[in-house]
Amino acid sequence: MQYICIMRKENLHQPFSITYVTLDVCPKQEHTHTFFELVYIISGTGKQCINQNKFSYFAGHMFLITPEDCHSFEIETTTEFLFLRFNDIYIQNGGLPTENIKRLEYILQNANHQPGCILKNQIDKSLVKPMVDAIVRESINADLFNKELIHQLVNTLIIIVARNIAKYLPEQVNTSTEEKAMDILQYIQSNIYHPEKLKAENISTKFGISNAYLGKYFKRHTNETMQQYIATYKTKLIEHRLQFSDKRINEIADEFGFTDESHLNKFFRKQKGSSPKVYRKTIRM
Repeated sequence: MQYICIMRKENLHQPFSITYVTLDVCPKQEHTHTFFELVYIISGTGKQCINQNKFSYFAGHMFLITPEDCHSFEIETTTEFLFLRFNDIYIQNGGLPTENIKRLEYILQNANHQPGCILKNQIDKSLVKPMVDAIVRESINADLFNKELIHQLVNTLIIIVARNIAKYLPEQVNTSTEEKAMDILQYIQSNIYHPEKLKAENISTKFGISNAYLGKYFKRHTNETMQQYIATYKTKLIEHRLQFSDKRINEIADEFGFTDESHLNKFFRKQKGSSPKVYRKTIRM
């Protein structure tokens, strides 16, 4: 099977589809979808390109492409892909928990439209791999009840992805949040490593809101101040680095734009009540 990625815009004519393919080369032309697409890297290396940003991929990465995201892949070494496509019809009628349908749609639509693996939780990463292996196996071998099994695995994958996205959305934001407020949140997420870009005057200029009104506008739509949101979001990312990476504290400080390790220590202690070093030691015990 060949995954066609040279079309300018692709449509899905069924609630969901699964494609397993091995590619040595993929055209670089970017394209968009009218549906959601989960892409899992089974093996290989290269770059994910989305909305004019790039991210180096390797085995175990999973990406969520939302409707209207412009994306492509640059393959560096032979890559095995699993493409899972699904649309709003599937979310509404695919057997997902009814009481959570609206929240699930909202979470998926408001994912951070930036490059990078959607799986932020290491435990979830370990859950996804055997599930993907099972989907590939059931797709190739037409065994008894394979369609039903694939359906359940697809639902579970979608819920795992939604959980990982939800952890990085502010709890107070909901479906009534204005589009501009969501754009501001996405801008903050995209520039969390660049403190200079997160200054109120820069955000005011970018979104056409006066500096004096920006704080009130943000709090009205999220129920927290912009500085609170930035601090909480940054803290969650730092916690993730401390728990799942071997980066030194000074490297993490540099990554997030702190002046030095002492500056990071002061910030983190204020947020979590302990130093990054103590937090890392505690979380890994």
